[in-house]
Amino acid sequence: MAVFVRVANTGSLTRAARELKLSQPSVSRIVGTLEARLGTTLLLRTTRSISLTDAGALYLDRAKRLLAEMEEAEQATRGVDSLHGVIRLAMPVAYGTRAVIPVLPTFLARHSDLKVELVMSDARQNLITDGVDLAIRINVGPLDGSGFGVRKLALVERLVMAAPAYLVAHGMPATPSDLAKHDCILQHGSFGGESWRFTHNKTVTSVDVQPRFWINSAPGVLAATVAGLGIALGTRVMAGEELRTGQLTQLLQPYRLDPAEVYAVLPAGPRPSAKVRAILDHLAASIGAMTSG
Repeated sequence: MAVFVRVANTGSLTRAARELKLSQPSVSRIVGTLEARLGTTLLLRTTRSISLTDAGALYLDRAKRLLAEMEEAEQATRGVDSLHGVIRLAMPVAYGTRAVIPVLPTFLARHSDLKVELVMSDARQNLITDGVDLAIRINVGPLDGSGFGVRKLALVERLVMAAPAYLVAHGMPATPSDLAKHDCILQHGSFGGESWRFTHNKTVTSVDVQPRFWINSAPGVLAATVAGLGIALGTRVMAGEELRTGQLTQLLQPYRLDPAEVYAVLPAGPRPSAKVRAILDHLAASIGAMTSG
């Protein structure tokens, strides 16, 4: 059952074999034996990919629950100090790089038998099909869990920024309405879109910006802004180092943007395992202390 779950999560017999320290033929044989015992096909195999059948998807959900309960029972017997196994974390690239990875060493030092697999992408993963134990997501306003477990971790300041070279060439916007005359950089699918909402003296102003560049990742937005390609909307965590070193300048400081909220999202289903609860508590304490405000 554990071998089947690993194959389904990775989508690869070869990768599952490597992670389980087994040979690929052994993994294939184990899954085949399971299918024969159940009397149904769980995985559709081609030379290039592996996908779940309907029966496989149903069995995967139940198998994960059973394995989680077994692991919970074992860990309860051994105690929390002997947590072991792999935790699969999904998160946005820039936030993961600058806020999550720096707080992981202290956690892993306390739990030497744990391993962490990071899935870093600015596209939102499907927690179930991608086998994610815990996802970090950033949103403006409350996040709809849609049946998932959601825990708020922190608030992050949002700001408007540009490189000094861009400002020398194009001028400094004095009010949000000035942004309509500037080249702006947008991240596909990120909060804000083409309408940026500011608050000043309790007055709310929304400005439709004119994007000249669209980029699908936060690091790309950051690099393009530092290169002087335009004005961008970002977060203090994303651009803190560049702002401190003068590579970027914060604009329109009297005008405030609603902060971004950082959430931990857990897959729907049984109570999370002890190892997932442990890293969630660590992230809540560490990220909250580092990035809130």
